[in-house]
Amino acid sequence: MGNLVDFVQSEFVTKNEIPDFSAGDTITVYYEIREGSKTRTQFFRGVVIQRRGSGASETFTIRKMSGTIGVERIFPINLPAIQKIEVNKRGKVRRARIFYFRNLTGKKAQIKERRS
Repeated sequence: MGNLVDFVQSEFVTKNEIPDFSAGDTITVYYEIREGSKTRTQFFRGVVIQRRGSGASETFTIRKMSGTIGVERIFPINLPAIQKIEVNKRGKVRRARIFYFRNLTGKKAQIKERRS
């Protein structure tokens, strides 16, 4: 059964070219939105909270502040609507999943930049 799933994913799932990023990085995801017969490109810029899964079913969660309200969005890595992903800033964090970031406000919610 596992071999069948691997076969279908390798044959029919399109792989997107994405840069290397991890939790704590600030990225911008450009994705396509269809409204009726029209299409437009929208972007979502925020901090990566986590990457989970592997292979074709891998996802990543991004959190941004919209005013005083936190907005999170989960994107599959191989979503066909994703046009491109830009890494704006590399963050220095010590965990793979930074859920504690949801409770921080003000200056404590800043992530130090990692030197490359």
